[in-house]
Amino acid sequence: MPAAVAGSIALLLSPAPAQALQTMEERMPRPLAVDGRHALALKTGRSAPALRALPAARTAPETYTVVSGDTVSAIAARFGLRTADVLAINGLTWKSVIHPGQVLRLTGGAPGAAPAPSAPNGAVGTYVVRGGDTVSAIAQRHGVSVSTVLAANGLGWSSVIHPGQKLVIPGKAMRAAATKPAAPAAPAPAAGSHVVSAGDTVTAIAQRHGVSVTAVLAANGLAASSIIYPGQRLAIPAKAGATGLDAEQTENARLIIRIGRELGVSDRGIAIALGTAMQESWIRNLDWGDRDSLGLFQQRPSTGWGTAGQIRDRDRAIRAFYGGPGDPNGSHTRGLLDIPGWQDMSFADAAQAVQISAYPDRYARWEKPAHAWLAALG
Repeated sequence: MPAAVAGSIALLLSPAPAQALQTMEERMPRPLAVDGRHALALKTGRSAPALRALPAARTAPETYTVVSGDTVSAIAARFGLRTADVLAINGLTWKSVIHPGQVLRLTGGAPGAAPAPSAPNGAVGTYVVRGGDTVSAIAQRHGVSVSTVLAANGLGWSSVIHPGQKLVIPGKAMRAAATKPAAPAAPAPAAGSHVVSAGDTVTAIAQRHGVSVTAVLAANGLAASSIIYPGQRLAIPAKAGATGLDAEQTENARLIIRIGRELGVSDRGIAIALGTAMQESWIRNLDWGDRDSLGLFQQRPSTGWGTAGQIRDRDRAIRAFYGGPGDPNGSHTRGLLDIPGWQDMSFADAAQAVQISAYPDRYARWEKPAHAWLAALG
């Protein structure tokens, strides 16, 4: 997850074709308006993210003619615009090629996504997902319902879409056939409850319901030394298989939970780690990402999170995300436990304080699922 960012993605704008990488998340530095000037969020050591003021941007003209040596990122920066917006307004992608003499529009388009033609009513079309897309935005753009798009692609409400993924856009006939909306796939925090009887133990109750003892303890805020009483109602968490996670994700989630417990991190802190990993890598130990981002949390060697090998070491990467006295990165990076007052922050703000992402609000959608995964796997 960190988009602790430095550098830029440049599109080579010369007579020779050049390509720009299409990223999993557009997590490049974003200008933040500050009293008519701009600042770039940079992650520096264990202190609060630093803001470096940039000169005030010139007013952007309606169009701009490309000259030799230009890059889209440089053009955008010159006029205080986002590279992604310039690409979107002109119907370009990160892999598009532009040339000297080409006229680019700088204003007047809807930022973040270029308009896409709708599929004919009686036909089925396709759409290639771009960074920042959501199923709801894609559905609205094509004039179809979200549930119809989900059904046409075998997706659930908690499914994650990825840049480069091709989605089927149903036409009129398929819309009529989609009579049932896709069922939500997000797991419930608990599968049921159990009323304690005389002679019951947490171990026996957990075994009876096919879940782990730690999962039952976590779901009820109990410790191993807690005493349960006849008549007490215990929440029974969902079984691991009902979390919606596959085997790889489940294994990584269990490791995040185990290390969090070992470090004494609260349940909420562990849930933040789980939600962050889902947003950044789908809880997978990826060997690719935006620029040099890698691993469960998309940590970057270039911003001090360790070597590529160290970041791909799941145990080390998880400990670096949590931070604290045992942080393997020492003072080079700030983990969750190093953020002053993180306990009082919202779920998304706490995750963002570590990650410094270009899309800070996206962590919030994983808050409930993360607590459910913790209850089921904890």
